[in-house]
Amino acid sequence: MDKFLFKHIDNINLVLWRVVFGALIAIEGFGAIASGWVRRTLVEPDFTFNFIGFEFLQPLPGDLMYWYFALMGVFGLLVMLGYKYRFNMFCYALMWTCVYLMQKSSYNNHYYLMMLLCWLMVFLPANRWFSIDARQNSELKSSSMPRWVLLVLILQVWIVYTYGSIAKWYPGWLDASVPALFMKGKKDYWLVGGFLQQNWAHWCIAYVGIFFDLLIVPLLLWKRTRMAAFIASIFFHLFNSFIFQIGIFPYMSMAFALFFFSAETLQRRFLPKKKLYTKGEIIVPNYKPALITVLSVYFIVQIGLPLRHWFFKDDVLWTEEGHRLSWRMMLRSKAGSLTVWVKEKGTEERKRYDYNQLLSKKQQRSVKAKPDMLWQLAQRIKEAEAKKGRDVAVYMDSRIRVNTGYYHQLTDPEVDLAAEPWHHFKHNDWILPSEEGFARKPKK
Repeated sequence: MDKFLFKHIDNINLVLWRVVFGALIAIEGFGAIASGWVRRTLVEPDFTFNFIGFEFLQPLPGDLMYWYFALMGVFGLLVMLGYKYRFNMFCYALMWTCVYLMQKSSYNNHYYLMMLLCWLMVFLPANRWFSIDARQNSELKSSSMPRWVLLVLILQVWIVYTYGSIAKWYPGWLDASVPALFMKGKKDYWLVGGFLQQNWAHWCIAYVGIFFDLLIVPLLLWKRTRMAAFIASIFFHLFNSFIFQIGIFPYMSMAFALFFFSAETLQRRFLPKKKLYTKGEIIVPNYKPALITVLSVYFIVQIGLPLRHWFFKDDVLWTEEGHRLSWRMMLRSKAGSLTVWVKEKGTEERKRYDYNQLLSKKQQRSVKAKPDMLWQLAQRIKEAEAKKGRDVAVYMDSRIRVNTGYYHQLTDPEVDLAAEPWHHFKHNDWILPSEEGFARKPKK
């Protein structure tokens, strides 16, 4: 075990990854401002749908969120340069974690992955070569790292891809109807719009997605298939970037290849002046027990979280319970209709409530089909009415359509959601049971 984990290897994989990762998270910070993401998601709304339990995390007032993201961009650049690396990486990790937890209207799996990678990078010795820190401090400079550093990054990526594949093993994906649904909005895409409407293209997207996610890490690990897998990765992720426009995630995923190529190959291609480390020393640190314990707990959680939806009642596609933090990527399309009613305590009359007055356009689109956001909206309505001196019950009449299915009733319209607690670890009974075949229209 000591030889496997603590044998020192050349650190060029980690060093190059730091440079690329720092550049990408800087682009994420500055790009979120330039693309209008900060404005639409954090500035325009009066409040954000935070992760339940983190209600204290709300956007800074006025234009401060623009400065917040600009500062993150600066931290990213300093990470790339390796200047005061741990401090700047910690600051970015903390600030990005706050952004991630303060809003769900723009939920995306790559935001979660970026958060995990940021925190991992805080503790990894990524600034010991090709960095300002190493140039300024000769004692810090080193051309090697323990092997566990690289293994941690590979295992994290492997978990993401594997669960990304497994989550697609359900009828709506296996019969290519969900990819077909996604491609309907791509008709006008330059050059490829027509091809994306073809039935064969939908089947290709469905099964290439399954097998790419399942096999890419093993193929990159095996030397004989590494280059072919890397070329396939470039094509796959550039396709996703062009078709789905999902920010830095495809480029970050292509950069994962740095974990798999040999130090000799990377040195020859990128840092020819770097002398390769070949001693292979086994240095067991005195913090070995703590390290093994922390990493074991971390990966048990990472492996366990995506499985938790099996312990909830009903289908996760319907309830969303256990959906987040589970690498359920690009799996389903949901649409909803919502009517909100309020009833002042002590009266019998229900009145229709215009909930749109509380939400931005982006929030209006995302709230209708997600139970946790419906529950949070009920709490907000109750608070807004309490400020006017009215104690109200809030009833949500939500109907949703999943994939190619029909609209079905999601919430019990007779339950006062404002009075209901939110259950993190068990099913919320006001979410009505799904109907058989809810995600697919019956064949004629």
